[in-house]
Amino acid sequence: MTIINSVNTFLDYIEKIKRFSPQTLRAYKSDLYQFISFCEYSSKVNIESISEKLLRNYLMILNEQKLSTASISRKLSAIRSMYDFLLKHDYISADLTKKITGPKIKRNLPEIISFDEFQKIPSIIEEEKRVFSREEKKTNNNSNSYLDKAIIELLYSCALRVSELCSLTFGDIDFDRKSVRVLGKGLKVRIVPIGNEPIKILKEYLSEREHLKNNSSLFISPSGIKIYPKYVYKIVNKYLSKVSDIKRKSPHVLRHSAATHMLDRGADLLAVKEILGHENLSTTQIYTHVSVEHLKKIYKQAHPKS
Repeated sequence: MTIINSVNTFLDYIEKIKRFSPQTLRAYKSDLYQFISFCEYSSKVNIESISEKLLRNYLMILNEQKLSTASISRKLSAIRSMYDFLLKHDYISADLTKKITGPKIKRNLPEIISFDEFQKIPSIIEEEKRVFSREEKKTNNNSNSYLDKAIIELLYSCALRVSELCSLTFGDIDFDRKSVRVLGKGLKVRIVPIGNEPIKILKEYLSEREHLKNNSSLFISPSGIKIYPKYVYKIVNKYLSKVSDIKRKSPHVLRHSAATHMLDRGADLLAVKEILGHENLSTTQIYTHVSVEHLKKIYKQAHPKS
């Protein structure tokens, strides 16, 4: 089997069977086609002709190109996934990636804001709404404030990814059972609880929307189209800049913060894993490290023996 056919068969599998997101598919395709180019340059056409030595040389070249350990690890992971698929479906007789050790990645702790900082955001939005003149309120500004508040509240309260937020429909919100149906990575559906305050804020926002159907997009931008990640980023960046001096001010900060705050308040790790929609518990465990760092900070500030 040729290398290019091997890659295309694998990409077809993760698109049509595993139902990976378009963004993930693009990343896999980019990384694997780069590997194809290297193999062709090395005069290797068939997948079985690739040796462990050739793969090690490829990783060495990536390192010489000054790629980060995270990038090299991601590219190796894509190759590993492909070989695992090919072996399981009998396209190859052995998985040479089993003997390859990837570079060690230093995982940076996710940046978060404190709960007190988050609590300031709704007040800031309300204050901005009050400064508009009555004439301006008759236009979109009042609606925008409800939209901004609902977006930020749902990102934090349900610990959503930005893509999950943008794909929500009116029918995904169960106001009676106080839950949200979330379509996560790999088209996996999970049910996330939602509290009284975000429900109230959602109802305020939706009160100005008419003729809503179950398949209606939950969040519509002032221009009348479904919200998209860049739009959400702009809103979140604006308000995080007003309450925090953290370096990154993306929507994911609210997700990180929500997970950390839940663990700080004694939430079960497995429950947080389900809320976040993580496939592996190890992914969720990084938030326990954030919580420990938070405890250390409090200890140093308050304990007489610190």
